[in-house]
Amino acid sequence: EVQLQASGGGLVESGRSLRLSCAASDFSFDDWAIAWFRQAPGKEREGVSLIRNTGTTDYADSVNGRFTISRDVAKNTVYLQMNNLRPEDTAVYYCALDWGPPPYAMESWEFDYWGQGTLVTVSS
Repeated sequence: EVQLQASGGGLVESGRSLRLSCAASDFSFDDWAIAWFRQAPGKEREGVSLIRNTGTTDYADSVNGRFTISRDVAKNTVYLQMNNLRPEDTAVYYCALDWGPPPYAMESWEFDYWGQGTLVTVSS
């Protein structure tokens, strides 16, 4: 079973940056996608960004231009660089792995493995 370990959350002021990391115990799939989701208090979980084994990426409109997803296959790790953070970015952030066949999209029910979540708090 694949294990995902999310880290990097914290408390920052509005306008600052954070980088989240998602370390996977196994990356030996031919086709895969890893996505970041977030869930704010009282709100539904939403997709934030996704990266495929091909290197292509997707972003939610709310973070496009501020967040960047990247991968280091040698380290079995996916990163989410979050710049110009806003109070509305406050949430628990989860990484998740879809190792089924493509296509891939930020639909939570498609993802097979989930990390434990890391809390991001942005103060105004």
